[in-house]
Order: sequence, then structure tokens, then C-alpha cells
Amino acid sequence: MVLTLIGTRWAITLLAKRGYGQEIRDDGPTSHHTKRGTPTMGGTVFIAATIVGYFAAKLFTMTEPTASALLVLFLFAGMGAVGFLDDFIKIFRQRSLGLRSKAKLAGQTLIAVTFAVLALQFPDERGQRPASPFISFIRDISWLHLAGVLVVIWILLLIAGMSNGVNLADGLDGLATGASMMVFGAYTLICIWQFGQSCATAPGAKCYEVRDPHDLAVVAASLTGALFGFLWWNASPAKIFMGDTGSLSLGGALSGMAVMTRTELLVLLLGGLFVIITASVILQVGWFKITKGKRLFRMAPLHHHFEMLGWEQVNVVIRFWIIQGLCVVIGLGVFYAEWVTGG
Repeated sequence: MVLTLIGTRWAITLLAKRGYGQEIRDDGPTSHHTKRGTPTMGGTVFIAATIVGYFAAKLFTMTEPTASALLVLFLFAGMGAVGFLDDFIKIFRQRSLGLRSKAKLAGQTLIAVTFAVLALQFPDERGQRPASPFISFIRDISWLHLAGVLVVIWILLLIAGMSNGVNLADGLDGLATGASMMVFGAYTLICIWQFGQSCATAPGAKCYEVRDPHDLAVVAASLTGALFGFLWWNASPAKIFMGDTGSLSLGGALSGMAVMTRTELLVLLLGGLFVIITASVILQVGWFKITKGKRLFRMAPLHHHFEMLGWEQVNVVIRFWIIQGLCVVIGLGVFYAEWVTGG
């Protein structure tokens, strides 16, 4: 948090001097045109702060990094690198759409497949690997076993869905930052609980088979703190945008946490706002094609629809944060209720 509070202010000055400003879509809300030129690529600040925060914790406690944590950080930084290229093209080629869709998808696929393959390696002394070949909800679902390449495909789809979901949500000042902060805060609590009830230290019917829950809590806490500091500068009126550098990295980290903690389907509830916003785009495109030109919403993603209805941007953000907060509370409630009832 301290690193992003201080570092983001420095980044704003540096990016502004170099003219690294955001390009705005011509077909977006006209009120957004005033944001043209606002420094972007702010995601580089919280990516760096999260990584430094994690390794500072390791150094302070004299403990070694774990495979699970390093893999989540790899996915986090790798997806951020794809987003950085996207932002770079937007700025230097003055093209608001950035990378071509095929190039962007290829980059995301390369990072996601590498993560998936590595996550199925590195067994600990109990034979537990960072990722599992089962699809999970709150634990692995025993009858949803995936063989071979299907596991990689499933993880790839999860990563692509979440990274693009956060990317779509990053359309209003502070919206994606605040929503992501809530989800990573929830994962901090989940990982701490899983550590206390780990099958490695407290075997029993209700224990959790997660390889490195304690270290994953450190990663989630680092992300939460970094986003707290960044939100200070990203809240309306934003002095800096996270860009695709930030949104793709956060989506990657979110899906990585879901894979590592065996909560792959629960993350759809914890990150419910991202799911709703993504669904609004899918529905808009589908309805447009079916009706040959009619629109379901005035504009997609969903937050722009409410802007077009005349809502102030701040009102949209706060109300969407409330929705995301409810999703997190319900998700945590479901997680705990499963433990209380014994599955």
C-alpha cells in the first residue's frame, strides 16, 4: 500500500512528462473525451508493488517462496506484460484499440498455457500439486475429473474469462480497482482459513487439500494492499488509469488464486460484478445479431448503459461497488457454510 501510494504519484509525473496518455474510443460515452491524455499503464505500479511486498514479507520472515505463490505471481506479471504491449501500441500508434485481437489472444494463451502446465507439476512431500485435474467449487469435485490436455484447456478458459472480465470492467474511474480489491481481500481470508484447516496440519473430513494456503494469503494480502494505495489516485477524478497492463494482470491473478485454492467455480460468485459486466457484452452482441441491429442496452459494457441513462459516473461506480461487495459477502458465506455443514 505504501509503495503504490508513493509510487503512483511518481508514475503520474513521469508518464505525464513523457506524454503516455490514454486514447479514448470515439464510439464511447462523449463525457469520457475529457479523459483523453490521462496517464495510463498505472498497472505497472501495483504489479511492482505486489511483487516487492511479497518478497519483502519472505525476507522479513526468513521463509522461502512456495511454488503456488510464485506461479500466481508469474501469471499476474505475465498477463500484465501482454497488457503492457496493448497499452504501448495505444499510446505510440495513437490507436485506441491497441493490440489486434488475435495477437492479444495469442499472448494470453501463451502465458495461460505455461501457467497451467507448470501448475500441474511440483508435488510437495504429500504429493499435492499447486493445481488439480478436478474442476472445483469450494473443493475439488470428485466426479469432474479432467484428463490430460482438458485440464490445461479448462484453466486457459478460466484465465481468459477472468482477465477479459476485469478488462471490460475497467471503464470508469476506480471501478475495476475497487472491485478487485474486495475479491483479493476475500481471498486473503479464504487462504488463512484454509491454512488453519489444512489437511497437511489438521487432517479430517473438513480439511482442505491446498498446497500452500498460507503463502497464497500473503500474495492476496499484497495485492489487496497494492490496490488500496493505487485507488487513492485512480478514484474519480482519476489521475491515472491502470490500462490493460493492470486489468489483464488482475484478471490473471484472480483466476490463478481460484485455481490454486480449489475455488474455480466459487470465483464466479466472488467476482460476480465481472461476470455480470461480461454477460452484458455477450447479451448485447448476441441480441444485436439476432434482431439484425437492435440493442438490448444503450451501450455495453453495462456501466456505460447507466451512464447513457444519465447517471453520474461516481454513482455508477459506488453502486457497482455495492453489488461487488454483496457478491463477496455471499461468496464468503457460501464458502463458510460448506465447512459448517460438512460439504
